[in-house]
Amino acid sequence: MQTFELMAQYNQWMNERIFATAEKLSEFELTEDRGAFFGSVLGTLNHILVGDIIWLKRFSGHPKDFSSLVYLKNRDAPKSLTEKIHDDLSDLRSERKIIDEIIVNLSKEIEEADADLSLVYCNTKGESFSKKFGYLVQHLFNHQTHHRGQVSTIFTQLGYDIGATDLLLCIPSDPRL
Repeated sequence: MQTFELMAQYNQWMNERIFATAEKLSEFELTEDRGAFFGSVLGTLNHILVGDIIWLKRFSGHPKDFSSLVYLKNRDAPKSLTEKIHDDLSDLRSERKIIDEIIVNLSKEIEEADADLSLVYCNTKGESFSKKFGYLVQHLFNHQTHHRGQVSTIFTQLGYDIGATDLLLCIPSDPRL
């Protein structure tokens, strides 16, 4: 679906910009608790990755059995939203790139009929849910944007400018005009 492909492209582009800026931070700036939901820049970047892995693992249970999610089939899902997957920014960035590529490939696989199906999943507390898959994919992207906004605010407070972050920059021009 074009909307998911656009969001996956935007996600990948923004994560590259976020990590390029994060690499300029000192260890103190990267790890100091800044009052964000997950404390520090590193804590927040870990949380975004944790959320993505949790959701992608859930998506691997979709009836379509998306081939792009094979990498995650044998990977354990994080146990909580506060789990720290990587203490090192370089390792975090490496896995971020892998997950972003999976999201891009998944976005190319999803068809409208897939988005309309329900996905049954359990949250990290073991509670079961059944929700429309397309809305859950939208949630994945919204969650990332929400927390990247927190990181970009911290960057601004520290004096780092990552530039424009608008989705509009990734929307192609209409060739018919």
